[in-house]
Amino acid sequence: MGERFKDKVREQFGKSADSYIRNKGFATGDDLLAARELLQPTLDDNLLDIACGGGHTALFFAPLVRNVVASDLTMQMLKKAQEYVAEEGGVDNVTFREADAEDLPFPAGAFTLLTCRIAPHHFPDVPRALKEFHRVLRRDGRMVIIDTLMPEDPEIVEFYQTMEKMRDPTHIRAYTRDEWVKMIDDSGLILHETRIIPKTHDFPEWAARAGMKREATQQLNRFFAEAPMKIQDFFQIETFAGEVESYTDRKLLIYATRPGKK
Repeated sequence: MGERFKDKVREQFGKSADSYIRNKGFATGDDLLAARELLQPTLDDNLLDIACGGGHTALFFAPLVRNVVASDLTMQMLKKAQEYVAEEGGVDNVTFREADAEDLPFPAGAFTLLTCRIAPHHFPDVPRALKEFHRVLRRDGRMVIIDTLMPEDPEIVEFYQTMEKMRDPTHIRAYTRDEWVKMIDDSGLILHETRIIPKTHDFPEWAARAGMKREATQQLNRFFAEAPMKIQDFFQIETFAGEVESYTDRKLLIYATRPGKK
């Protein structure tokens, strides 16, 4: 799974860039507030936001730090994010850089803060990306990763993986908390805290944001509506007259640091 897959990611997010920019769910959220609380940003910090998407996380932190570099694999997404930040932000300390999370074009120790929000489930090689995160962080640098938490129950896992791939073929997989703990430890980073944060999704908007066609959306709607009760309960699936209105998943927030000098 190499450059051909990453070209697929670029195509998928290039065509849906506008939808991500307009989505206010990315601009706010308990996960962002928790990230700010844990990172404790100051005006002495320089922050790298990896896989920045619509630029919402970069914009959230921009007033709190010296500067932000917002990076993404998809140039079209970067262009839209730059427009969004310029029009909505009222900040002038955000720059944009095309970058692969697994091969970052930044020198070692370049950043004191790092964020990566709702993206690693698209990465072909998360351990490699984490080693890059470690490399570009300064000693004692702080990092928050936020991504969907993989359930433990195999039946729920199968449903989750299937529905995500039905919506977006560039989804690879989410990870359990234990898997994340091991990957963080293997990367040489120090894990300090994890938090689980529920996230409710408006189903029609969530499906449309991925650029799904009408027939595919109807098929996905049926997949949710006809799911076993255990899955309905886990994802808190809300329906009306056979139409799925919303569902709720869980995001895992990981707070870690690069070790300081011994």
